[in-house]
Formats: sequence, structure tokens, C-alpha cells
Amino acid sequence: MARMKKRNLRRKDGVWDPLVDSRQARARAAGVPPTPQSMSPSYRLAYTDDDFLAREELRPVRLQLELLKPEMILSERGINSTIVMFGGARIPEPGGDAWAARNETQRKNLTAASIYYEEARKFSQLCSQHSAESGYTEYVVVTGGGPGVMEAGNRGAAEIGAPSIGLNIVLPHEQAPNRFVTPELSFNFHYFAIRKMHFLLRAKAVVVFPGGFGTLDELFETITLMQTGRLALVPLILFGEKFWRKIIDFEALAEFGTIAPTDVDLIRFVETADEAWEIIAKFYQTIDPKQVPMASGVR
Repeated sequence: MARMKKRNLRRKDGVWDPLVDSRQARARAAGVPPTPQSMSPSYRLAYTDDDFLAREELRPVRLQLELLKPEMILSERGINSTIVMFGGARIPEPGGDAWAARNETQRKNLTAASIYYEEARKFSQLCSQHSAESGYTEYVVVTGGGPGVMEAGNRGAAEIGAPSIGLNIVLPHEQAPNRFVTPELSFNFHYFAIRKMHFLLRAKAVVVFPGGFGTLDELFETITLMQTGRLALVPLILFGEKFWRKIIDFEALAEFGTIAPTDVDLIRFVETADEAWEIIAKFYQTIDPKQVPMASGVR
């Protein structure tokens, strides 16, 4: 019997594993001589067959993989909690081009909104300074990984040497990760639902800047989970009260009866990075992290 090459049978997690590693099996399969049989798609190892994994019937597996991959990487990195930053991709940095504007009114509004880019950048720096105290395991900034406010969030962290997470998603118009996302923490998703889960799985606070449909979707997803008792009542902070009051009449919803009067209190409004961080800091100074309040979910 031919002897196999020696290898370490102790896994990284300390478990003894005498079975052949799947990566070794993959390498062996790739070295099989090409024949009509070995070159047939049916011969491919299932976990290396991209066409097979992309089949409609494999959707449950792909959902699980998108949930599992970022979770494993973040856990291995030791990241225990995050600060979530949502906001518009179209907001330029101060002095930058309002590239998304389709008319002069939009150009004026988006140019004026560049103040939020700067506040997002400052806020990320504040979070990252406090994250450094834990060796970047707590209060790690996470964004959608794209341009605009998302770029500002990753940029603020990068400028002080801190890591930050980017959760990108495949869109019809390709959205590449912004250059400030920590490369090892740059993720890409096909499923919006799984991406949303990863935004909130470690969230110690959710901060929302002005944005469009995507930002509104993320805001309402978050506040609905809070309202229904599915997410702890962590700080939910909206930058730019004038903007939010203009596009959403929260009090009208309460007055009409479609939300409870107290649901409006789930939201805090701020204008500056310092205000936002003060809310978060005071919250965790006065609340036991093991006993963060939950809404009853009673309607």
C-alpha cells in the first residue's frame, strides 16, 4: 500500500479529524486524466460545480452559505459588536461632484447634503476610536460597502487605521466595494434578506443618514423588528431631522392609529456625529448589555 503524505490531523479548532480534507479531494479530482467521463459535468464534485450550485433547487443551500460565510469570518476575526451605518449612495463628499443629479434641483440638494458625508466620516472615526479600546472587537463600523454615506463610514475608520466592514450586494448596475472597506471584511451578497440579517446580527446601534428607497427599506426593516419585539431596543438614530420630518410624518401614523403613540419614541434625531455618539455612549453606560430592553410586540 502506498503511503500518503503526512499531514496535521488536528484542526484549527483543536478537533482531531482523520478524514481527508475536502480541499485535498478537490486537488485530486482536478488531477484526474481528461477523458469523456472525467470531463462530463456530472463527474464534477458537487461543491466545486458552479453550475450545479446555481441551480434553482439549490437556493436553500445558497441562502445558508451566504449566512454562514460572513458569520464564520467575523467570528474568526473576533468581532463581537458593530455600529450599523445606513445612508444614501448618491450623497457626494464636500466639494465632490453630485454625479447622481438628474436636474439642477437635485444637484443643489445633493450638494447641500454633502454635510452628511462629513458627519458620517466623523461619526465613524468616533466609533472606531472607542472600538480600538477593545482591540477592534466592539463597536466596529459596518456599512453597505458602496459609495456616498457608506464610503464615508468606511473612510472615517480607515483614516485612523481601524477596520470596518462592507456588505455589498450584486445589483444590475454593478456596485463595487468602496476602496476604504477593510479587504478581509469586504463581503458580497446575492440575497437582500441575508444581507439585512448580517447588518443587525451584531448591532449595538443603528444610525441612518438621508437616503433613498434602499435606506428607507433598511430603516423600516429595523424599526419593524424593534416594534414587534424581534430586535432589542438599541439606539436607532436618524441624522437630519428636517429631512426625515419632510418625507415621513411619524406623528401622523400614530394619530391615525396604524402605530402606537410610543412607537415614535423608538427614534432619536441628531445633526452631528458628537450628538450621535453621546446617545450611544450614555445608553451603554446606563444599560446592562445583558439586559437590553425589548418591545413587548403587543399590538
